[in-house]
Amino acid sequence: MIHEMIMAHSILVKVFLGFLIGGIAIPFVTANNPMGFRKASFIYTMIFQALAAMIAFTGIIAIFAGNLGWSFSTILMIIVWAALMFIEIKKYKLIKVANVQKESTFKLLRSAFVKISLLQILLVVLVVVLKVLEAKGVIALG
Repeated sequence: MIHEMIMAHSILVKVFLGFLIGGIAIPFVTANNPMGFRKASFIYTMIFQALAAMIAFTGIIAIFAGNLGWSFSTILMIIVWAALMFIEIKKYKLIKVANVQKESTFKLLRSAFVKISLLQILLVVLVVVLKVLEAKGVIALG
């Protein structure tokens, strides 16, 4: 049973990573539509939060149901999850209150969106790689 829980968690993380990669297209698809960018950013943030919540839920259920304990790698995953949520909420709030009708602001926000998305992808990939290396016995995260 624990194996299925961890597989569900792993699949959700992969879906989330695919979503993050696909989200990089938002600033390019809405390059000529500032209000479309704001709306797409809102929808992106809601889906982001839903997927992140599902990942956290499946991970916490696996920890408790499987008596896995609070290892360093588990705590690292929680810290990265919290950082991803914090970054995403700040990014959306910035886009929500900014004057996207002003061309220079719109250009800056689109650039920031891409950079923040790349940072989020890097964080997720880093954790996935560490967990894969831990599972293969290459490193021990405790």
